[in-house]
Amino acid sequence: MERIAEKIKIDSFTLKMIAMLSMLADHIGAVLFPEQILFRVIGRLAFPIFAYTLVEGFFYTHDIKKYMCRIGILALLSEIPFDLTVSGKILEFGHQNIFFTLFIGLVMMYFLMKSSGKFEMVTVSLVSFLIADLLRTDYGGVGVLMILCFYLFRDDMLWKTISVLFVNIALMGGVQVFGVLALIPIYLYNGTQGKKMKWLFYGFYPVHLLALFLIKMILS
Repeated sequence: MERIAEKIKIDSFTLKMIAMLSMLADHIGAVLFPEQILFRVIGRLAFPIFAYTLVEGFFYTHDIKKYMCRIGILALLSEIPFDLTVSGKILEFGHQNIFFTLFIGLVMMYFLMKSSGKFEMVTVSLVSFLIADLLRTDYGGVGVLMILCFYLFRDDMLWKTISVLFVNIALMGGVQVFGVLALIPIYLYNGTQGKKMKWLFYGFYPVHLLALFLIKMILS
């Protein structure tokens, strides 16, 4: 079994492609085929993988502040496409896009890295959860918690697995239990970057949301 797993190791590019296609399936289901649960099941793999690659990017980036700026700007640029697709309104403050969750998680990791003790780390984490919930970001504080799990247990596969199972099954529940399947491609990650196409991943999110909104408008 280990030999088979060794032969099918995947790089960061492939891992992100899996997350991106999973997200696309999820959003196609949510916007165009809401009665088809299979699309949503496939889509549950996306966020755990994005959370994991965010943490990996945090440790590998040469400039964490530029990384935070990119994610933050993308969150702002994606909000109108997200709101149009989800609510049909140009701006809707009841639900913010996933990149706000990722941005909060990234800022959290930055301050955790600067923290000098457990009290500071706990405070930073709790404040991050609270901000995500108050802003009503996608997945909210629980989503930021998943990012924290990948951060804290980056080098501990056992506790990484236990924490992801706990977050997806015990805290989120419902269809999100299928999010644990994201651990399979995560286990197969070989630590290499692969093709450098970061702007593809950044641009895909707002562009595909706008495309789905337009398709929905045409069909209606």
